[in-house]
Amino acid sequence: MTRAYKVYSIENGTVIDHIPTPLALKVIRILGLENEGIMTIGIGFNSEKHPRGKDILKIENRELSYEETDKIALIAPDATINIIKKGEVVEKRQITLPSEVKDILSCPNPNCATNQLGAGKHFLLENRDTVTYRCVYCERATVVNPDMLATK
Repeated sequence: MTRAYKVYSIENGTVIDHIPTPLALKVIRILGLENEGIMTIGIGFNSEKHPRGKDILKIENRELSYEETDKIALIAPDATINIIKKGEVVEKRQITLPSEVKDILSCPNPNCATNQLGAGKHFLLENRDTVTYRCVYCERATVVNPDMLATK
């Protein structure tokens, strides 16, 4: 049986696989790649690992650092990273939650200095299992969800 590819391969770059549907565009936002280079986005592919479907993101001619890709764990902790060179996978990596995040999450506390005074958004990891981060300013701990992504 011949496999029909729905998302074409890339020669060089980074492939982010196993993103829960429909979070691929939020991953682009977390990474700050909205206006950067050529990307291929696949949304809603069938997957045993993700019964509701998975998204795939291919970023051409850009090898993302560990620091960049670990940010993805905030909303897609099971995502995998493949680094591609000359059409071959040269590195596969898992992602881990960053110990601190800046300017990615918005504090849910409406009275927080980040919301009232425009202070920089800064969170520290409190619990890996529940993906809970604590705001440095108001000290509110909260479980991260995709709606907490800061708007620019």
